[in-house]
Amino acid sequence: MSASDGAAEPERVPLRTWVRDELRERIGDGRLRPGDRIFEQDVAAEYGVSRVPVREAIRMLQSEGLVEVLPRRRGVFVRTLDRRELVDLFDVREALEVLAARLAASHGDPAEVRELGVLAAEAERAWSGEDVEAMTRNNAEFHEKLVSLSGNELLGSMLEPLHGRLAWLFRLNREPERVCAEHAELHTAIAAGDPERAAEVAARHVRSSRIMVLDRMLY
Repeated sequence: MSASDGAAEPERVPLRTWVRDELRERIGDGRLRPGDRIFEQDVAAEYGVSRVPVREAIRMLQSEGLVEVLPRRRGVFVRTLDRRELVDLFDVREALEVLAARLAASHGDPAEVRELGVLAAEAERAWSGEDVEAMTRNNAEFHEKLVSLSGNELLGSMLEPLHGRLAWLFRLNREPERVCAEHAELHTAIAAGDPERAAEVAARHVRSSRIMVLDRMLY
């Protein structure tokens, strides 16, 4: 795949941003795993770009905490999040997503609220069909739609640098039934225009996920 193929219409955004988004997606969906090495020349050749935007994209990913540059090993590697970083990430996620849920229930666009329900239903169907990849994708889209429903652009910009790490967290889901049930409950509260109920469900949802993920961490 090259930039000229138009896979993500890169001509509409700076090449460094397009490459960053492509690499971030690979980290989020597990194609690039913690500890994997990223070779600038290989990425440049695959996407049909020079090494300059690749180098800039890597710096962007480094600032987001997704990769690290290790001089002694002379390379760029996908980072492994430690327990402290995960705790911090969940703290931020809870604060921002609870706010997003409250705002969405207060004045969410009805058409977008229906789309939120569709995403919740699609994730449940994917879980019933044991399609882990589809469920992971739908869950990530559900949370992105939740932020969009808040109507708060600053909130969205604050969460945007966390997307890669959040997508990685969604892949750690080992309680699909709970997640689907909580998403459905959250959609119901938002559709009913109940901000306090939506905030309570969102907080419980993030806290349950925190327990699930941290219990799996051995470091």
